[in-house]
Amino acid sequence: MFPVADINRARRPAILVKYLVAANALVFLYELLLPEPQLRELFYTFGFVPRLFWEDPLGRAYTLLTSMFLHGGIAHILGNMWFLWVFGDNVEDRLGPGRFLVFYLLGGVAAALAQGVLMAGSSAPMIGASGAISAVLGAYYVLFPRAPVLTMVLLVFYPVFFYLPAWFYLGYWALLQFVEALMGVPGIAFWAHLGGFAYGILAVRWFLPTGPRWIRW
Repeated sequence: MFPVADINRARRPAILVKYLVAANALVFLYELLLPEPQLRELFYTFGFVPRLFWEDPLGRAYTLLTSMFLHGGIAHILGNMWFLWVFGDNVEDRLGPGRFLVFYLLGGVAAALAQGVLMAGSSAPMIGASGAISAVLGAYYVLFPRAPVLTMVLLVFYPVFFYLPAWFYLGYWALLQFVEALMGVPGIAFWAHLGGFAYGILAVRWFLPTGPRWIRW
């Protein structure tokens, strides 16, 4: 099920979401200019590699942030940016640009650490914004559970469109991540998705303008 759009008008333009999409697009364009050996070196240097991280957490801490701006292909970045575009504007609208940026980056860090804890021995670089975007999905689940999401399903190459409440769509998405994580489907950091989603659900209320005073300040 692919989200086409949410029927949930934001009060203000999502400036930061646009900046994040642009930043990821620029990094991806740079990746396209690199030959294969240099691209692989880039992924291992700036991607989050759990085994290398736990060997030197302080020395590799920067990869918790840099990894979320790298992508492994056109489908990878388009899928991530589309989810951010559909669900991110309303969350930014509720949090405000500054709080949204901190929330988003910490969501990516939480997602990487979740993957690192559960796949501590992995030598594969984890890249992509999906962990941080999963945090945005968790926030949307809490803030706008009844918002209609226009959803597309392909039935034998024929697209079918219908509306689902956000709580159902995002709950189904999270369940799918959990099932595929247990199945050990390779190539996708499902535990990072779940870690980011859980962070988003638990942390978003702290980042609201009516949250704790130290965060409001």
